[in-house]
Amino acid sequence: MVLHVRGVLLPEDEVRDLWLVGDRVTFEPRAGAETIADGGFVLPGLVDAHCHAGIAPGGAPVESLAQARELAFKDRDAGVLAIRDAGSPFPYPELDDEVEMPRLIRAGRHIAAPKRYLRDTAVEVEPVDVPAAVSAQAKAGNGWVKLVGDWIDRGAGDLAPSWDAATLTAAVEAAHAAGARAAVHTFSEEGVEIMVRAGVDSVEHGTGLSPDLVDEMARRGTALVPTMINILTFGDIAAQAEQKFPGYASHMLALRDRHPSVVRAAYEAGVPIYVGTDAGGGIAHGQAAEEMLLLHTRAGMPAEAVLAAASWGARAWLGLPGLTEGGLADLVVYDTDPRQDLAAVRSPRRIVLRGRVLR
Repeated sequence: MVLHVRGVLLPEDEVRDLWLVGDRVTFEPRAGAETIADGGFVLPGLVDAHCHAGIAPGGAPVESLAQARELAFKDRDAGVLAIRDAGSPFPYPELDDEVEMPRLIRAGRHIAAPKRYLRDTAVEVEPVDVPAAVSAQAKAGNGWVKLVGDWIDRGAGDLAPSWDAATLTAAVEAAHAAGARAAVHTFSEEGVEIMVRAGVDSVEHGTGLSPDLVDEMARRGTALVPTMINILTFGDIAAQAEQKFPGYASHMLALRDRHPSVVRAAYEAGVPIYVGTDAGGGIAHGQAAEEMLLLHTRAGMPAEAVLAAASWGARAWLGLPGLTEGGLADLVVYDTDPRQDLAAVRSPRRIVLRGRVLR
């Protein structure tokens, strides 16, 4: 079946007619096409660039492909048609080519120092074994590896880097040698500095970024995925830790409070920023629109910049063609202009994945 869509195509800001032939887009008219949208604003499908379909609510690994699929569907049904799974303790490559699944760009398991991350989530390795673990997890994913750059050090009572700079630099080099890009979880000031200078491809969370590091990220083209929904949970984390680790609790609150200004500074410096919810574990799936609104209202990013971070810009970063001739037939249609009122992204009128109408 050939489908036809007419509307204001973003980011071009032109009224265009698109024909969806299987999983591809063409601007060449096709006879007999079914019109599924006439009017409104048409965007390439949204992206959640930091998501965990392999982590169940509560933090345990999912127990089956069916459960991973169900979680990904929650994102898909909100207009997220591509997911970068930023680390999964449950492998699910079998879902990569399922026609009903969002496009999947996956890391393997998180790579962490022993007893320095969430239980049962990461491959935990000593410094000497980090490069080999990175190579193995690059093969388990399909383009990314996920490093845990820092976590609470219970002996010190505060955040601390997982390994020294030489080990983390070797980790990034191993990822690149394996043909993968490296994403790093990092909250702390010391950890994020080590990782940016080590050449990591994306900083996840990035609460500890300084103005100098923001400029360095812009120079290198290092991406930032702020996960603002996640950072809002730092108050709960601090409350749980206050009695035993008061320094850590205070630090987490300070990082939370400065995070919107960090993201704004990164945007103003020209750092590539992408939308990611950190769904999985304690964060519910299907919240890409809420993450977008936080970037707009709390970090002050203009609505069109947020749309790029969630749609055409994020897709290009992940190597997914947009709504161009021969591009992928993934799109969302909104009744009103999300550049004028970003809250429109909460209510897509049409969702089309791989040329198939979902809504």
